[in-house]
Formats: sequence, structure tokens, C-alpha cells
Amino acid sequence: MYIARMNARRAPAATPPLLLDQQLCFALYAANLAMGKVYRKLLAELDLTYPQYLVMLVLWERDGLSVSEIGARLYLDSATLTPLLKRLAASGLLLRERSAEDERQVVISLTAKGQSLKKHAGAVPEGVFCAAGCTPGELRALKRDLERLRERLAGAV
Repeated sequence: MYIARMNARRAPAATPPLLLDQQLCFALYAANLAMGKVYRKLLAELDLTYPQYLVMLVLWERDGLSVSEIGARLYLDSATLTPLLKRLAASGLLLRERSAEDERQVVISLTAKGQSLKKHAGAVPEGVFCAAGCTPGELRALKRDLERLRERLAGAV
């Protein structure tokens, strides 16, 4: 769905539907690019990429997860996640070990270095909040709306 069609429900469409600035996907894409630049700057001090930061967030929340559990939380498949986890392990932030109960599963655990990085990462959300220039209520509403949009889009495919 694009913005011109949404406006057409209220008034006759005066804008052709295939204009870049009328596309919801482009607004999301451009916002994602801008968000990525903010995160790159903030995460450089931690020597983490954004996807690596997401993995660390999941593990700081609950350590000792399988690759598939991490993938489910991040909406990533194991082919995308495995190289990321290998790089984090090479950095000394986590361990990858076969599960004792099921050899097919790989369990990911934080090292002491990975656990200690959490205290340094505490400034990242505050930096994003400041860069966004929104009130806490605006950010909560935006997050809720984006989660609702993701759920609807996931249900459409």
C-alpha cells in the first residue's frame, strides 16, 4: 500500500501512485539508513556492528540460548546468524558449544568479556534517544506502531 492510495480514500488522488516520496517502504528504508548511521557511531566505541549488538542484547537478556532461539528473536535464519556468531566468538565475547542434550544444537553463551561489555553498552539507547529528538511517549508510540506494522506484514506473506 502506498500513501497516495491512502489519501485517495479521503479525496480524489491528484498524485501518480509511483512517486518515490509516496512510498511507505521508502520512508521506512530511509529512516532505517539514518538509524543505522546513528548506531554505527555509537557502536564504534564498543567495536560492534548493529547486528552483533542485537545478538548481544538478546544474550544480555537471557544467556545460554541456542542459535535457533536467537534467530527467532531477531527474525534471522541460521545461515545469516552463524557467521555473525563466529565473529563474536573470535572477538572473545561469546562461546559456541554443542548442546549436551542434542548435538545438533549449538548453544551460545557470553564470556566474561561479553558480560562486561553490557555496562559499556548502556549509553547506546540514550544516544539513540537523544539523536531521535522525540519525547519518550512519541518513541513508545512509534515503536508500538512499527511492531504492529511488522506483525501485519508478516501475516500478509
